Amino acid sequence: MDARFRAASRRAHRPLPALFLLLAVTLLAACAGPAATPTLDPVTPAPSAPAATALPTATPTEAPAFPVTLTDDEGTEVTIPAEPARIVSLTPAATETLFAIGAGNRLVGKVEDFSLYPPEAASVPDVAKFGSVDVERIVGLGTELVIAGGSNFNPPEAIAKLRQLGVPVLVLFAPDLGTAIADIALIGRATGSNEQASEVTSAIRGAFEAVASATAGLPTPRVFYELDATNGFFGPAPDYFGTGMIRTAGGEPLTSGKPGVYQIEAEQIVAFDPEVILLGDAAYGVTPEQVAARPGWDVLTAVRNGDVRPIDDVIVTRPGPRLADGIRALALAIHPDLVLPTAAP
Repeated sequence: MDARFRAASRRAHRPLPALFLLLAVTLLAACAGPAATPTLDPVTPAPSAPAATALPTATPTEAPAFPVTLTDDEGTEVTIPAEPARIVSLTPAATETLFAIGAGNRLVGKVEDFSLYPPEAASVPDVAKFGSVDVERIVGLGTELVIAGGSNFNPPEAIAKLRQLGVPVLVLFAPDLGTAIADIALIGRATGSNEQASEVTSAIRGAFEAVASATAGLPTPRVFYELDATNGFFGPAPDYFGTGMIRTAGGEPLTSGKPGVYQIEAEQIVAFDPEVILLGDAAYGVTPEQVAARPGWDVLTAVRNGDVRPIDDVIVTRPGPRLADGIRALALAIHPDLVLPTAAP
């Protein structure tokens, strides 16, 4: 799921009302000063923080066979008795993936998604919102497979109820790029679309490899990726896969320095002094002009040099088939003059 939905899923577990991932990075980077950057321990990436994103080894394509028993991201074994013809997606990433691998025509229900993609998904009825799932409706649709989100993205009790009623449920949650790619392959196996899923994952690997090659040896500007600034400053945690993506794209990301922590203190921003600020919350109306007008932000190197840029956060933070577009967009936002190979159609 993308950062905005992750953001909402975290709100129930902390007192801050700000959105979690998609909205978390924007306010954090703008408070830094232009002088030589002092180093704060929380800003320095922890030894366990991801370096430039490592890519998993490609999985050989296997002929789909049913029944099939798969292990989801929570370690639960899920048996799918026959190739599913009626599927429900409870995460936006799964919805995109199903369409990308040619199984979108089998969707009979999906989670509400305000950044609806692809457009064809508009015809699929909503059977869930963040925090609620219409179990009775899903069962009434004759659903043969549900793809749900873990880490409390979908209510665990709803997942348990669906399983009690005999509906196979795969629970997916991607904390890193390797898992995001593996989840696309897993959806391919669950739907009998192995070959199409392999094509999607190969395209993602190719895009990351191309960006890594193009940015190798370039300067690595300090980057603040703003996810949210409505109530405090939020950006990628050091163990979040988006952090590794920023490094692959040729930047040095600002993080809290604490695994799983997305809030960043203003003092850390000032000490970090970002050279580039990327507005993942631009879709919510945040503009470079608004960032420049924030009290105290005029001293930041990124603000002084006009290097505050909007970015499509969905393609960067949603762990689905458009990660190939996301890594290219991220690289070009950090290095506007970068020349990348033309993406395969």
